[in-house]
Formats: sequence, C-alpha cells, structure tokens
Amino acid sequence: MIFLKMIWAIVWKDLLTELRTKEIFSSMFTFALLVMLIFSFAFSFGRESRELSAPGILWVAFTFAGVLGLGRSFSLEKEGNPILGLMLCPVDRSAIYFGKMVGNLIFVLLMEALILPIFVAFFNYNLFTYILPLSLVIFLGTIGFVAVGTLFSAIAMNTRLREVLLPILLFPIVVPVIISAVGASSGILSGKPLTEVGFSLKLLVVFDIIFTVVCSLMFEYVVEE
Repeated sequence: MIFLKMIWAIVWKDLLTELRTKEIFSSMFTFALLVMLIFSFAFSFGRESRELSAPGILWVAFTFAGVLGLGRSFSLEKEGNPILGLMLCPVDRSAIYFGKMVGNLIFVLLMEALILPIFVAFFNYNLFTYILPLSLVIFLGTIGFVAVGTLFSAIAMNTRLREVLLPILLFPIVVPVIISAVGASSGILSGKPLTEVGFSLKLLVVFDIIFTVVCSLMFEYVVEE
C-alpha cells in the first residue's frame, strides 16, 4: 500500500509541476509537430511511398520528441537534490522509478494523442479505420520506450551533457521496440488486421515486460551513484 502511495505521490507531483510550467509537454509537442511539417513538405508522397515511409516518420516524431521529455524527467530532482528526500522514504527504491515512469508515460501519451490526428491529416489516412489497432501499437511501443528512457534519464541526471548522453545511451537499447512498433504500425496502416501483425505485437509485449522489470531492478543501483 505504501509502495502504491509513493508511486501516486511522485506522479501527482510531476503532473502538478508540469501544469504550472508546461515545459516538458510544450517542448515535446512542438518538436513532434515540426518533424511532421518538415517531412510532409519535404516529400511528395504517392500511395506506395506513403505506406512505406509514413509509419517510420510517425515513430521518428514520437521517439525524438519523447527524448526531450525524458531528458527533463529528473531535472527538478537535480535542483536542490530532492531525490535524496525520496530515497529516505521507507519504501523500495523501485517506487521512485515507477512513479517517474508513469509520469513520463502520461506526458508522452498525451503528446502522441495530439500528434496522431495531425499525422492522419498530413498523410491522408482514415483515422476511424485505424485508430484502435494503431493506438494499441503506440501504447505498447511507448511503454518500452519510456521504461528504458526513465532509467537512462536517471543515469544522465548528474552529468554535464545529459541532453547529449541520453539519446546516445537510449536509442541503441530501444531499437528492438522501435523496429517492432514501426513494423506493426506499417501493417495496420496498410490495412492488415491485427492477426497479421501479431508477431510484432508479441515482441512489443515481451520487450515491455523485460525492459520494465530489468530497469526497475537496476534503478536502485543507478540512483545511489
């Protein structure tokens, strides 16, 4: 019970802070929107090239914008070292990890929810046809991405070049998640049912479980450094 209360307290703190400052969400949304605008005007998409390129463009926007948000995840904990107060709480250190992870997941999912209609409009997709299966793929892909990103954000917290170090550490690890998410998104946007992209979905679920468990176990050692 104390474990869950600790997680909720961290999530609530991050949400209130973001409502006051709007730094994380605004930076993520602006960057993702710019990516969509650049790609939509840079290429003249026919139907065939659109089906090949659009899923990759969507996840480029999601992941690069997500890195901006993850990079700010522990910035407030660094100022004045409030992370030390969290570590003194009589609860397992993984509660801090899950609290930050859930907060990051909420921010990234909100950004994706706003970007998805813009993506649909730019690339001329029927939102109502693909929304449910595509939302499932986005949700599963985002969990794996945020699970790893939260851990590496904590690793980069005490470094000078954390904005540079975070993507260098993060992207090589989350490549399997991104590839699986792009593959599943491509199949869904080309009109395939979920059964035909089942292998990619299973990979996403497996990676989500492995990354979440491993990162939560490693967080205790990372945060004490």
